Amino acid sequence: MTTVYRLDQIKEIIKKIDISKQLEEGFVLYTNKKVIVPPVGEMIFEDPPGDTHIKYGFIEKDDYFVVKIASGFYENHKIGLPSSTGVMLLFSQKSGELISILIDEGYLTDIRTAIAGGIVAKYLSPKKISFIGVLGTGVQARLQVEYLKGVTDCKNIVVYGRTEKKLKEYKKEMESKGYIVEITSDTSVVTSKCNMIITATPSSKALINFNQLLPGTHITAMGSDTPQKQELNTDILEKADIVVTDSKEQSLSRGEIYRAIKDGKMSKEKIVELGEVILNPSIGRTSDTQLTVADLTGVAVQDIQITKAIYKELQKIIEKNN
Repeated sequence: MTTVYRLDQIKEIIKKIDISKQLEEGFVLYTNKKVIVPPVGEMIFEDPPGDTHIKYGFIEKDDYFVVKIASGFYENHKIGLPSSTGVMLLFSQKSGELISILIDEGYLTDIRTAIAGGIVAKYLSPKKISFIGVLGTGVQARLQVEYLKGVTDCKNIVVYGRTEKKLKEYKKEMESKGYIVEITSDTSVVTSKCNMIITATPSSKALINFNQLLPGTHITAMGSDTPQKQELNTDILEKADIVVTDSKEQSLSRGEIYRAIKDGKMSKEKIVELGEVILNPSIGRTSDTQLTVADLTGVAVQDIQITKAIYKELQKIIEKNN
């Protein structure tokens, strides 16, 4: 019998467990070619602007496979709806049976993306983070910072946004969580102060360039997840000491790496996969003077790992109550 779990149940479980280990294991399995991930299904909408991604796959010799549907419609605030929604479908790898439906409304995609940002920072961020820079004021602009807690105790944020209203809302929320927040509508204010920068916007044109950056900066770029989006000038990837991605294959068709290769600013040989860095941290950051970039487009193994972890914890509750 198929079980159905809703957002409130999922959020309650997330508070109680740490899924970072499972995600690290997933990235390693992916790099070791133990995960089957077909090309991303994608629909791009223009009026109103939005996109829907279908990501799916399985780990070899595992019990399950997962299909994830996630959408982002960036003008939903105008009609009183969140910009993200989605669902995770968990199937048996033995019989094809639909085991569980997790109506997460995009929440698990947000969490697994934020956890991936924390994993990246663990291996690539400078030892001493002076200020955390954030481009964007949405969900990931908040979660990415919160999931740095295990990496840095830095509480100073400089956040860039396009509208004063959203910047003030961000400042109020993050200061209620103990952060010290400076707001700006000028990206150079962010780059002049911050040696750890998170880009989390749906921008279709570059927001920062190499000449703006402090020496030794780390950038986690996760807003650009389609061929149309771009947050970083390609000169940043050209001159970076280390360029890491969650999926080499995906990075050739979407995201910052795709743009840099298309513009002839870097070769695919420069790309390092996150699973490689987890297996061998010495190929990650080795000096606080290095410029490092992580281009995260989101890979299905993250959805597989987080869906399995949540489902198993929810099943434990049912078994306990029975």
